[in-house]
Amino acid sequence: MEHEPVLAGRVAELLAPALSRGGVVVDATLGRGGHAARILAEAPRARLVGIDKDGDALEASGANLAPFEERIDLVRDDFKNVAAVLERLGLASIAAFLLDLGVSSPQLDVSERGFSYRADGPLDMRMDRSQELTADAVVNLYGQRELARVIARYGQERFAARIAAAIVRARPVSSTATLAGIVKEAIPAATRRHGRHPARRTFQAVRMEVNSELEALEVALPDAIEALHVGGRAVVISYHSLEDRVVKRMFAERASGCVCPPDLPVCACGAEATVRILTSKPVQADADEVGRNPRAKGAKLRAVERLTTGHPEHRLQ
Repeated sequence: MEHEPVLAGRVAELLAPALSRGGVVVDATLGRGGHAARILAEAPRARLVGIDKDGDALEASGANLAPFEERIDLVRDDFKNVAAVLERLGLASIAAFLLDLGVSSPQLDVSERGFSYRADGPLDMRMDRSQELTADAVVNLYGQRELARVIARYGQERFAARIAAAIVRARPVSSTATLAGIVKEAIPAATRRHGRHPARRTFQAVRMEVNSELEALEVALPDAIEALHVGGRAVVISYHSLEDRVVKRMFAERASGCVCPPDLPVCACGAEATVRILTSKPVQADADEVGRNPRAKGAKLRAVERLTTGHPEHRLQ
């Protein structure tokens, strides 16, 4: 089945004003290039820097973006290194930035990647298959308390302690199907009968630990906003509350400007707002899109526009 990028039309629409006169757009989670293709088609003067740490994704995106090959640079790297990537490419500023977080449908569909609790595969879950840490190491080598912490923090799983204890008792855990079964049995039967797959939160937590996803977001988003020239725009699509909370907080901090203590009656810091929030509420997919692409159901899109910068040479002429 062909992969459909989430909220692709809304992404292109929000970035269009920043790219109307050309400039560089960074898709820092390029995947198969679905968003990038839509953006490049609707912004014929724009150039793309596509970043992904998944070698398979970069290979696929190169083929999918072949019609635009003269306007693209593809880079294998972690999106947390966006500032270093831009420096290597000699780019002082950019017009637009996109992050589409989480695991992609093609990654989930390949059982050998180990992301899915619905198909049997190795405990891998690495987006960058050259890194050392795997899901196998998290599941089989972490201490019980540390494993429970990971499941509780990243999965927001209320039965994290029970699940961690069950995993430790069952070690060595050899596959995704085995892990899913252990988690299912560790959760009370009454809870298992309702809602989504009982292993969903635990798999999410292990994946986020393996790929340091929240930590990467905390690093990348401030660097991306700093790289935008005045009038530049950033769009972020997240898929669960932890990610969305980070994005919302960072955007709000930069939109408020003042960093004085809240009990100070008058601003003393003189800090200016550096962005304008474009989405007062997160944009979500409508019923038609969710029907075509179930992955869009949990997506939340937030966007900002750069207002000011300390680098005059970055300003639009």
